[in-house]
Amino acid sequence: MKLSIIIPVLNSHEIVRRNNLWYGRMNLPTSVEVLFIDDGSDPPIESPYVAHRTHDKREWTWALARNAGARIAKGSYLLMTDLDYIITKEAISDALDFTGDYMGFKRQLGVLDENGKFTQDRDTLISYGLPEERYDKKGCDLPPHPNNFVIRKDLFFDMGMYREDRIGKPYPQREDGAFKRTRHEWVRDGKLVESEYRPMLYMFPNGRWCGDVDYNPFDLFHNLSRKSGHNPWQLSA
Repeated sequence: MKLSIIIPVLNSHEIVRRNNLWYGRMNLPTSVEVLFIDDGSDPPIESPYVAHRTHDKREWTWALARNAGARIAKGSYLLMTDLDYIITKEAISDALDFTGDYMGFKRQLGVLDENGKFTQDRDTLISYGLPEERYDKKGCDLPPHPNNFVIRKDLFFDMGMYREDRIGKPYPQREDGAFKRTRHEWVRDGKLVESEYRPMLYMFPNGRWCGDVDYNPFDLFHNLSRKSGHNPWQLSA
């Protein structure tokens, strides 16, 4: 198997239902597996893509879920992302064709509607909470985010994965800090080559993009609060 897509899931039952429809229509090749890691949902997530349940009830344990997904993944490459992102078949095809070390993503705003169909329609994005002035100024474009990437599985382990000992600390826990530092050091030392090409991922309007870090359109996602003195994005974007 070439590619394992790893997505932590916590109490996001409606968006899982939409993703079930989305991935079900893709007719993905056998060289791709989609792994939802149920990170302590109550009630448990029901999906053909749930591959592991952490049964962990602590807050902000996505690092644990991503690491668990990497350990059970059958693919030689890992695509790491979160449930508020939409992965197109084109992005999956790009990841399947990738033979390097590490590849990040570009980002734009998008939505899976109640029928599991993708849209970037202006009125739909605004109905999901995106301010009109933000759309009129910047359209669908978003800056890249380092937690969305494709990486060789052996390199992910060699780089130390995510720090699970940070779980339980105030949000944001910086559990990916050591991983990001190692990545930069390896690039500097020539031990890891990052791809200049970046496929596109799409993100639901939510959180700070809608003016509140806890903004959760249609209760699609978990309800853990990001409001913390440690969060630089607590104020509106």
